[in-house]
Amino acid sequence: MNFTTRFATTDDVPAIREIYNQGIEDRIATLETRLRTDEDMKEWLLNRSDQHKVLIVQDDTETIHGWASLNVFNSRCCYSGVVDISVYIRRDMRGKGLGKILLQNLIGVAKEQGFHKLVLSTFKFNEAGQHLYKSVGFREVGTYIQQGILDGKWIDVTIMERLL
Repeated sequence: MNFTTRFATTDDVPAIREIYNQGIEDRIATLETRLRTDEDMKEWLLNRSDQHKVLIVQDDTETIHGWASLNVFNSRCCYSGVVDISVYIRRDMRGKGLGKILLQNLIGVAKEQGFHKLVLSTFKFNEAGQHLYKSVGFREVGTYIQQGILDGKWIDVTIMERLL
């Protein structure tokens, strides 16, 4: 099966929402706990700047299996060259290389958009995610100890970066 990436459209919102909610439910990718609606995700998609793209990865049948986004890191002008990223893969497709496909394409898009650096936050215990990020050139910057609460427990969050 072949996989391709493209920019997300509002038609992709139901798949994006489903995949994001799986990430929330599985407690491996975000401190968020409130499941999102299609309306939530449509608003999120439509209220992004032209520079902050969302990519989806799909198969030959146009089934969407994951998405990745360039997100505002900090609204202060001095950080305009730095962008935060998110990557989410459908539960049954994790570990099949789709994250790497998305990341490689997202890196290219970030360069085209004129960004200087990518940053991300990942759970300290998410070793598979950290391995993926390192495989495309990210390095670990450090770990925030007890940075957020998830299910009543303080969670350590590792920060990673890649210069473009």
